Amino acid sequence: MRALYLDCPSGISGDMVLGAMVDAGVDLTALQAGIDSLGLPSCRLEAEEVKRCGFRATKVHVRHEPEHAHRHLHHITDMIDGSNLSDSQKSLAKRIFTRLGEAEAQVHGTTIRKVHFHEVGAVDSIADIVGAAIAFDVIGVEKVFCSHVPTGSGYVTIAHGRCSVPAPATAELLKGIPIADSIVAAELTTPTGAAIVASIVDQFRHVPPMTIETIGYGAGDKDFTEQGNVLRLFVGDLTNESEHDRIVTIETNLDDVTAETIGHCFDLLFAAGALDVYATSIQMKKNRPGTKITVLSPAANVADIEDILFRETSTLGVRKWESDRRILRRKNAKVETDWGTVRGKLIFLPDAETRFSPEYDDCAKLSKEAGVPLRKVMEAATRAAQDLAK
Repeated sequence: MRALYLDCPSGISGDMVLGAMVDAGVDLTALQAGIDSLGLPSCRLEAEEVKRCGFRATKVHVRHEPEHAHRHLHHITDMIDGSNLSDSQKSLAKRIFTRLGEAEAQVHGTTIRKVHFHEVGAVDSIADIVGAAIAFDVIGVEKVFCSHVPTGSGYVTIAHGRCSVPAPATAELLKGIPIADSIVAAELTTPTGAAIVASIVDQFRHVPPMTIETIGYGAGDKDFTEQGNVLRLFVGDLTNESEHDRIVTIETNLDDVTAETIGHCFDLLFAAGALDVYATSIQMKKNRPGTKITVLSPAANVADIEDILFRETSTLGVRKWESDRRILRRKNAKVETDWGTVRGKLIFLPDAETRFSPEYDDCAKLSKEAGVPLRKVMEAATRAAQDLAK
């Protein structure tokens, strides 16, 4: 599977994405042709090789005539719809702008249709986003990974005055995305960069196991003394059939709740998006038998998980930590047996072999209806699945 990894120790912005893509081999003339079809006034892209803290990178400049237009979302989407971009490029560009519009509407307490785009409605930001959409389509990857995203620190001046980093729209866009600390006192991630990663990234994690084909370096505007202000991207093929992601483990110890309460809590935790929940018998202080509840959760669901534990149990606190998780690629599948259809998961192992895991409920239902042992139904479903991977 062809994949792309965004390594952003100095954050991410639209022009850094463009620079990294051009540095990785995306044709600047193809980007220019797409930008030209938007009808923007005298907008041209120029690529320049620069140094950032001693590291070579490509800086893409967006040159255009001065303007003072503040566009609404529908102005920009109309512009994109009327362009010569491919359907996939139009779809991604509009998705990124819609994310931006939703974030701005939330921050300013208005509707997405009434939002005025200020900085991100300017020609250079439109060119950055549309150019990024073209570049991601041209480079042709099936999966996009990204490191944790540093936002920087300090203050930035925007159309609404001076505000702390991350800017309000940037923070809104990064909800549910793991952010990283940074020693640099500057705005590292812009709303445009945040909207791009929020729209295209499948997983936020360390570099996945992959065979690197191309590396691109995109430069930001400033040259920091602490580190290179560079976005690095890797393009290549994943080297095995397993995948990685980040999860949060949440635990709490209980010694004064009933079994019914724990069972009820399990149902609520799974409904709130928990990946797994389990209970372990433990011995607590004063020789009291107790129960440790452990929840595996996506980062975006942690707050809801914690609320349930505090509301539904007697706990006074929870423990939590992030973990890397390696999982096997799988897909939903159906097979036919002599007794009926069985759903299940086709699992891809690292050695290119496959395994089928039949759905218990389907097998149990067919077993009861046909009066045959459950074991026979499950074995038949497993045999029938052997043709799925061929």
